[in-house]
Amino acid sequence: MADPVEIYKEADRLRTEGELEQAIAKLHEVLEADPNYSLAHSALSVVLQKLDRHDEAIVHAECVCKLLPSDPFSYTALSVTYQRALAATGELKYKTLAEEAMERSRMVSGH
Repeated sequence: MADPVEIYKEADRLRTEGELEQAIAKLHEVLEADPNYSLAHSALSVVLQKLDRHDEAIVHAECVCKLLPSDPFSYTALSVTYQRALAATGELKYKTLAEEAMERSRMVSGH
């Protein structure tokens, strides 16, 4: 079985080199090996946003929040993902979702 950490490192190298489609493929390999690998979900969200694939990015950002429900940064990142989807699409539903995610971040962090 492939080592998810090693595959993730390769995906990160590809992402850094601008090989985004190849990075996405590697990140999917990571998730095949370990569906709960939160860093892979997070990285997929970021890379997919860069490619204007916002619906897919949101799915992965939401996965991170499910995997790490007590991590305020995960909800902040989800809010940013929604904000970028709003900016790209103009769909107002993302504004409400972004605000809700930020509120969840504040609640989780105790603020």
